[in-house]
Amino acid sequence: MTQPLAGKQILIVEDEPVFRSLLDSWLLSLGAETALAEDGVDAMEKMAELRPDLMICDIAMPRMNGLKLVEFLRGKGYQLPILIISATENMADIAKALRLGVQDVLLKPVKDINRLREAVFSCLYPAMFNSRVEEEERLFEDWDALVSNPAAAAKLLQELQPPVQQTISHCRINYRQLVSADKPGLVLDIAPLSDKDLAFYCLDVTRAGENGVLAALLLRALFNGLLQEQLAHQGQRLPELGNLLKQVNQLLRQANLPGQFPLLVGYYHSGIKNLILVSAGLNGTLSTGEHQIQISNGVPLGTLGNTYLNQISQRTEAWQCQIWGAGGRLRLMLSAE
Repeated sequence: MTQPLAGKQILIVEDEPVFRSLLDSWLLSLGAETALAEDGVDAMEKMAELRPDLMICDIAMPRMNGLKLVEFLRGKGYQLPILIISATENMADIAKALRLGVQDVLLKPVKDINRLREAVFSCLYPAMFNSRVEEEERLFEDWDALVSNPAAAAKLLQELQPPVQQTISHCRINYRQLVSADKPGLVLDIAPLSDKDLAFYCLDVTRAGENGVLAALLLRALFNGLLQEQLAHQGQRLPELGNLLKQVNQLLRQANLPGQFPLLVGYYHSGIKNLILVSAGLNGTLSTGEHQIQISNGVPLGTLGNTYLNQISQRTEAWQCQIWGAGGRLRLMLSAE
């Protein structure tokens, strides 16, 4: 069961009943607890009893509008993140909302569910989400320069490697790597999706030369967004990583990056202690203490057609995964807190 907003309470302040109900249903499907208010006065009464993690608020409402509500809450010292969703065309209202310290403003009608999801996650998980967005923007801004300067691309890729030890999504993670020091080999990326789940991948860049490095940078920028989108469509089910790999394969073709790209991807949910792994061209062994499982390596991306990808799903609180290919060997270890 994948519910990235589990444990989060969100107050929806919206006078339009249909949109209020749609927001409520969507947030509940992601695991959030919700409270509903019809206007600012109703919201103030709710806030006397609640301590929500996020407030989603309209501007134009009867009795007390959204700007007066935000001003009142900030004046009382409430620092909860606030997301404004409004049909206003008055830029002065938007500017005032931002001056009052709201985290984001979206305009109605909200046609892009990915933009809404991004805004909600950014409000609730600012440390893990905003830094990632800034990094992705920097990658795309510099893309043409990186294509024409392979040395700069390789240097940037090296700088983006995760720390060898870190704690994210209630998991302690560390890894050990054995690769050639003078050129990229196995590239690892690990990132939280919420405070309950995380994703990672390991890409061997050696088979595709300079295209391998560019593919790794492209994957780093797009991987989390692709997985978040799939999780939203899956509802409460765990992700199908084989389908995700086929999406990545198509994106590499669209980016005109030919070559072979051996890739292993993984997803771990610390709430239900479930690990999912799929490999397309990398060798791997999963050890959980009780079991040792050989990961079927399949065929690399770039050559992937309609090949069936074998997905491993295992419940475990602690595990380690040995991964190896032409670019070296890596051992990734995780234990849930």
